[in-house]
Amino acid sequence: MRYAQGGGLTDTGRAARERVRLQAVDRFERGEKNREIAAALRVSERSVERRRRSWRERGAAGVASKGSPGRPRLSDVQVARLDRELERGPLAHGWADQRWTLARVKTLIGRMFHVSYTLQGTWRLLRRYGWSWQQPARRAIERDGTAVELWKKDVWPRVTAPRRRSVAGSSSRTRPGSR
Repeated sequence: MRYAQGGGLTDTGRAARERVRLQAVDRFERGEKNREIAAALRVSERSVERRRRSWRERGAAGVASKGSPGRPRLSDVQVARLDRELERGPLAHGWADQRWTLARVKTLIGRMFHVSYTLQGTWRLLRRYGWSWQQPARRAIERDGTAVELWKKDVWPRVTAPRRRSVAGSSSRTRPGSR
């Protein structure tokens, strides 16, 4: 089943769906037919058949919701700990440079929490908690910003050739004497 704007059910939507399941259990116990239950609860007959089979096998607990299949595998406490570890940087976790990649974050999650994510799942987790994709500026560690600014101001103007001023009547489209 598809939901509006690609999202799942809200808490109130899940509660309403659970009420429908409980109403179906009441009707199963009264001996109503699948077609009648489907029409009354505005669901498909196939759905009623599945629920009835679950009800026969496991009782009312078999019809109850099993929860969202897409619930996060990390708790809020674990995500906070992951956030702190990501802030420490890759060097603190044994990588040779200061770049977090999805593969590295996935490996870190596996080491810390013994939970396996796909690369796409890792990206969704990071994005959900405010991390963004960024490409670091490639700059030397030894870079001295003040020296660079001084060089731009003093040396660069002397190195670059001054532009030729345009003279009245000259045009860049024609060469002199090419008539």
